Amino acid sequence: MSLTNAGAIANQSLGTIAAQINVVSRNIAGVNVSGYATKTALVSTTSNGAAQVGGVARATNAALFQNSLQASATEAAAAVLSSGLDQIDQALGLSSGTATDTSTNRSPAALLSALKGALQSYSASPSDTTVAQNVLSSAKAVAQALNTADMTVQQLRAQSDSDIAASVANINSILSQFQQVNSEVVAGTNAGRDVTSALDQRDALLKSLSTEIGVTTVTRANNDMVIYADGGATLFETSPRSVTFQANGSYTASTTGNAVYVDGVPVTGASAAMAIQSGKLQGLTQLRDVVAPQYQNQLDETARGLIAAFAETDQSGLGSPAPGLFTYSGATSVPGASVVPGLAGQIIVNPNADPSQGGDLDRLRDGGISDPTNSAYIYATTGAAGYTDRINELVASFSTAQGFDPAAGLGSSLSLMDYATSSLGWFEAQRQQASETESYQSTLLSQTTDALSNATGVNLDDQMSKMLDLENSYQASAKLISAIDAMYTALFQAL
Repeated sequence: MSLTNAGAIANQSLGTIAAQINVVSRNIAGVNVSGYATKTALVSTTSNGAAQVGGVARATNAALFQNSLQASATEAAAAVLSSGLDQIDQALGLSSGTATDTSTNRSPAALLSALKGALQSYSASPSDTTVAQNVLSSAKAVAQALNTADMTVQQLRAQSDSDIAASVANINSILSQFQQVNSEVVAGTNAGRDVTSALDQRDALLKSLSTEIGVTTVTRANNDMVIYADGGATLFETSPRSVTFQANGSYTASTTGNAVYVDGVPVTGASAAMAIQSGKLQGLTQLRDVVAPQYQNQLDETARGLIAAFAETDQSGLGSPAPGLFTYSGATSVPGASVVPGLAGQIIVNPNADPSQGGDLDRLRDGGISDPTNSAYIYATTGAAGYTDRINELVASFSTAQGFDPAAGLGSSLSLMDYATSSLGWFEAQRQQASETESYQSTLLSQTTDALSNATGVNLDDQMSKMLDLENSYQASAKLISAIDAMYTALFQAL
């Protein structure tokens, strides 16, 4: 081989290696850390060994990207529901200790158990004022727990309502930004310009949007994209659709939350023909309109069952039962076996049995709490200090079956204690399921994001390893050229 040929080969080898290093460098520089796609320079080597950039390509995987959007929306919905149930649990101490440990567990079930225990002690010492006072204190604790639970549930619903309004505002903002970027993509594609950066921005906006509401997409000519909510409503087609919601200022047990509308069509609530299936917005409406109201119904039924269990009857057999130890403002009779919205927030201990409000503790033992002026509701007609029949009757009422509204989801015939315990079990099951769903969806989202990154991203470790190999080859080629140059120099000096 002649020196001329050797020099040409060496120069070509060096040019090729330099081009390859260029490719690796561009790959690394083109990594999109969002994990949606990677811009890669299309580099080729000319016949004389020079590197030539023919354009920029964008590595994408539409199926994996759509999966990541779905996973993001589902995880957001589960997280909202789990967080809301945790707030109720923390505020009321429902899962602390055991169902009968009132030092940490402040659930209605635990406090009812404490009240039953206080009544049993009172039955053993019916003339002991201190024991009677313990019964009154336990009764007040039960009523206060129901009041607090009612308030907590309504505060959560009001907060969810406010968060829905914020979510809707964010959705409209994202759709507005999406219109600007999508127009840039369409115009650039039509003109043959590089639109990879705009496509990455559009994907990032879709990712943010999917956190708020589940979405699916369709790509049309010139990379134009249409966005649908996962229930079918169109969110964006050339221009964004209007997403509207009217927030409520406050919530009571009878308040029904307003629906979210897309282009005038409801996508949440019982009347939604194209109800959304995932996203933060769906989780918030599920919490506000389904889970929290059902727990509220159970609280109201617990309060109604408590009033019924402690009601006093006309001993002459002529009058109707009247609220006894437990009552509510304006009560004239015992509520029927159906949900009374907000009763848990209204239940109180009857002032007629509370000395601090002018009442008499002995009425716990003797009766007459409902109406001290009506002797027909007094059980202890002899006035004996050792009378226990009424106290024992109250103790038995905890385990006596009574009617409950099946709409609350716990059955229609249970004892007061069984109903309160079932309600606690229902709540804890809902909370555990929500927590497990959130954990599962979070793992799924992480795995989907990793799969998308692996499919469309650049492995930095692999590329850096290749770059080091190429740099070593470059150094070897440089030494070869140096040797050839020295040979040329020696040859020219010899001529």
